[in-house]
Amino acid sequence: MNNIASERKKLGITQAALAEACGWRQSRLGNYEAGSRAPDLDSCRHLVKVMKKLGSRINLDGLFPPRNKQAA
Repeated sequence: MNNIASERKKLGITQAALAEACGWRQSRLGNYEAGSRAPDLDSCRHLVKVMKKLGSRINLDGLFPPRNKQAA
C-alpha cells in the first residue's frame, strides 16, 4: 500500500499532471496508485523528489510506509 493518491490530492493536482511532471505515462502512475504495480526504489525516490518540487513535504517512508508501520 502507498499514499501516492492522497498526497497527490493534497497537492491539488491530477494524476495526469503528476505523471507528466515525473516524465511517465498516466497509466504507470495509475497502476502505482491502485497497487496493481509496484515501483522500484529509483522510481519511488523520483516520485518523492517530484512531489517535493511541487510543494509536498512527504518523504520516502511517508509515501511508501514500511510494512510493519501499515499494521500499526
